[in-house]
Formats: sequence, structure tokens, C-alpha cells
Amino acid sequence: MATHQMSAREPSSALPPRSINPATEEMLRTHDYHTAEQIEAILDRAVTGFRAWRAMGFNQRGTCLRQIAAELRGNKARLAHTVTSEMGKPIVEAEAEVEKCAWVCEYAAENAERFLRDQPAQTNATETYVSFLPLGAIAAVMPWNFPVWQVFRAGAPALMAGNCFLLKHAPNVLETAFSIERIVQAAGLPEGVFQNLVVPPEQFDALLEDKRIAGVTLTGSPGAGSVVASIAGKNIKKSVLELGGSDPFVVLADADLEAAVEAAVRARYANAGQVCLAPKRFILVGQIADEFEKKMAAAVANLRVGDPLDRSTQMGPLARPDLRDALDRQVQSSVQAGARVVRGGKPRQGQGYFYEPTILGDVTPEMAAFREETFGPVAALVRASDAEHALQLANDSDFGLSGDIWTRNVALARDLARRMEVGGVFINGAAASDPRVPIGGVKRSGYGRELAAFGMREFVNVQTVWIGPAAPAATPPPGARIE
Repeated sequence: MATHQMSAREPSSALPPRSINPATEEMLRTHDYHTAEQIEAILDRAVTGFRAWRAMGFNQRGTCLRQIAAELRGNKARLAHTVTSEMGKPIVEAEAEVEKCAWVCEYAAENAERFLRDQPAQTNATETYVSFLPLGAIAAVMPWNFPVWQVFRAGAPALMAGNCFLLKHAPNVLETAFSIERIVQAAGLPEGVFQNLVVPPEQFDALLEDKRIAGVTLTGSPGAGSVVASIAGKNIKKSVLELGGSDPFVVLADADLEAAVEAAVRARYANAGQVCLAPKRFILVGQIADEFEKKMAAAVANLRVGDPLDRSTQMGPLARPDLRDALDRQVQSSVQAGARVVRGGKPRQGQGYFYEPTILGDVTPEMAAFREETFGPVAALVRASDAEHALQLANDSDFGLSGDIWTRNVALARDLARRMEVGGVFINGAAASDPRVPIGGVKRSGYGRELAAFGMREFVNVQTVWIGPAAPAATPPPGARIE
């Protein structure tokens, strides 16, 4: 995710990790990195924990995951408050995030056996089947923007598959990471199955070469993903990367504008725009462009921006000052290149890392607001002549995470969806992750999938078991090679 969850790796590791309230700029706490001795103990516990965890059946693991869900709900108020204090998410959104994590744990518990049970295969053997077996300890580099959901989005399927989970969380949300660890441990999992790793990026890179780590999953920037993927590849280890996007939100001439605008505002400005699946390029076809802009500007003007602990607040601050500054550079660069400020366009004066909810009009493909991922509350309005031009603009991106299409012509939308270069398409609805369907991208948005059956099978050994004696085989065709 270009400039968000782990911007070109992370903030400098020269200083110890710090939790800072982005709304007040108050220092909450500093943290210590794990020592070499502590890291060795963590890895050894993971090996021991994996042996015990993989030996447990789906029912036992499912009981543990359901208990995690119960612990999440029981600690929802406290955990949501920690999230809001550390990264600025409005408290109502933080509470909803915790609830969603409980849901994914329950979904994984209820469906893992169906997704991962042995599958029979027809061969000439007495019996043949395919098993889905856990790999071991999965290292997880997780981001700050959804500091609970991203952990369980990756973690719940991996755990139910029988893997262990080593969480290297973003340095600005370590209080949240420790809270998650306590919640999981309270659910009764074997020791070592879920642990935090508090290490700087360069030390984590070295850890990936350790034989006790079987795979790695990362949500972060393309730069971070490239580094981690290269190390994993060098060591022949499975990796899954979710690297964000610049999602297109295509509105065709026959769309329900009221519904499209409502969805656009809700999706773009939730979590102060710090959402990988959020639409960022709003591609408007034909004569509806002016009306869409007018309606969106009016809706954005009514957004309540302020203290994220106030339950009436709809948008809080960005998580860090460097993120706010990077976003402003993208906005100012686009304006200098000819974009028009419809609303906002600058940091908010006063305390906290706030940026005004912003709409840029007349955005064209050479501008930063189109070409780069704007990880903050900025909507780029782009004009298209027709549906085909809109699709061309949608695909004119290095990213390919998700996309939205708004039209009353669902048949046309289905056709456009098949030609849209993204991992997920949402027709007449806003993109969102859901435990029941896979999420992931193409191009610089990464590879691999999370959630649903596809995500649960990412970190498994797909093992074929062939039991003889063999039945007489059919005569191979002339020239067939037998191995």
C-alpha cells in the first residue's frame, strides 16, 4: 500500500517504537525491541506450540477460535479505546472493527473442516486423496490502519489450518498488538501458537531466513513487499502480499447517483481515508460528472471531523505526521499540474495530524492523485467519455486491488468486471473485505489471497496420498511419456 501501512519499510528503527496519540500528539508509551535471547525463546516456543496445535483436530481448534471471538467481544470497549488512542480511528469504527474480528474467528472455526478436509481423487490406485496440512510458524507483518482486523483477517484462517502465528506489528500500534496477544492467550491456545515479535524491519528481514519460520504474510507498501518477497523467495518460503491500491470507482451515466455518492463518501472518508480497499479514483462518465461532484461536495461538507473518542465524530486524524505531509505533497503536486480543489486541500490547523476532507476535480492520469496511492481523505474526480473510456482509465494503474462499478445495466457491469484488472469488483456497492469471499490483488497490489477457502489454503502443504496396489492402467496414447 504505497504510502500507508508501512511506508518504504517503516519509520526509522534508530528510535524505540513509540505510541503517540495522533489527535492530541501526546506520547502514550515507548516500547523495547525484543532481545536476541527473547527472539530465540519466541521461535523455540513456536516450534513446540506448532506440534501441539497441529495435533488438535478442527473441533478443538474451532473451540479456541470461538473463545477468541468471545474474548474480543468481552474486551471490545477497552481494545477499541486503545486502537483509537494509538492511530486515531473514530471510536465507533474501532468498535465495529473488533466485532468484525470476532466474526472472522467464528467463520473460520465453522468452515475450516469443510475447506480443509481430505479430498478424494480418481486415479488407478486403490485410494487417492489430497490433504491440506499446516506448514508451521507463519510470520505476519501487519499494518496500523486496521490494527486488529488485519491481524485476524490473516491470522484466523492460518490458525484454523493448524499454523502458528508470529505477529510483527507496526511500531505505532504496539499497545494494540500486546492487547491482541493477551486476548488470544486467554482463549486457551497452546503456548507459542500466537506471539508478538517486536523487532525493527532489518532484523525481521534476517529472521525470515530462520528455518523455524515456514512462511510470511505482509500487508504494506510495494517497497516493503518487494524486500520481504525477495527474502522469502531466496529461502524458498511461501509468501502472501497485500500491497494496497488506487481503486477505481466507476460511475456510468445511468447510475443511481444518490446511492453512488452516499457509498463514495462513506468508503473514501472512513478511517480518514486510510483504507487499502477504499476507492480513490472516481471515474465519472458523461453528463453525470457535474452532478456527482456537486452532491459529493455537499455530503463531504457535512462530515464531522474531530476528536475520535467523541462518538459523533465521523473522521479523525491521520495516524502519523509524515503520512499527513506525504498526502499534502500529493495534493499540492496535483493542483500544480492542473487539478481543481473542490473542497479541502490542506492540513487542518491546530493540534493533531488532521487533514481536511478533500475533493480534487479535473484529475488526469499524469497527476499524483491519479498515478499514486493517496492514503488519506482525498477523492480524485476523473472524467470519462463513455464506459469503455472509463474502463481504460480504471486499468491505467500499477495497482489492481479492487474496483467499483455503478450502473443500472448489470449485464454491462459484468462485462466490464471481467476486463477490469483488479482482484475484486463490486457492482452497485462499495468494496469491503468479507470472511466469506477472498481478498487480494494483482499487479503491484500483490499476490495471494486472504479469507474464504482460498485464503485458508494459502499456508498449507497440499499433499497427495496414493495408496496401492494400482489397478491396470488404461493404455496410454501413442507417444505419451510415462514418468
